[in-house]
Amino acid sequence: MKRIALLLFFAAAPVLPAQNPADTGRAGRMRQHREEFQRQREARLREALRLTDDQAAKLKATQQRFGDQRRAIMERQHQLGGALRGQLQPGVAANADSLRKLLDAQEQNEAALAQLRRDQNREMAGYLSPLQRARLSLMRQHFARMGRGRGAGPGEGGPWRDGPWWGRHRPRFRSG
Repeated sequence: MKRIALLLFFAAAPVLPAQNPADTGRAGRMRQHREEFQRQREARLREALRLTDDQAAKLKATQQRFGDQRRAIMERQHQLGGALRGQLQPGVAANADSLRKLLDAQEQNEAALAQLRRDQNREMAGYLSPLQRARLSLMRQHFARMGRGRGAGPGEGGPWRDGPWWGRHRPRFRSG
């Protein structure tokens, strides 16, 4: 569940269309959960970063646009990882040329992801204060640690003294 929340946070899932009456069963529930998660995430970001309405709208648009690109890169990375695993099957000789090409493609994908992150940060610098950007960076790091299964709880230091930022407690940032 934590990995799903992490993925949704960083992917910044686009606003989904309203549920149709024909949307029942698992697909409908999943859509409702995604929409609710998106609304809650936006509210938490607004509160934690102390965003104005204009900043919140710009951040949402930025995250949607870059999230679409990020998802495409991550999907490609997933495909490359599967192809690498396929080449490294026990008892099967790996094709060195294929491995080289796959590793080169992974490296290019990682570079594209890093560039996308720089571009997104540059865009956000146009409407978020340095303090807001720092808070957002810490929130992202927190979610990344959660996804790796460490550093998510209280007592880990940093601004997360009272537990995760999305619960009852807000992060305690020093503004000075």
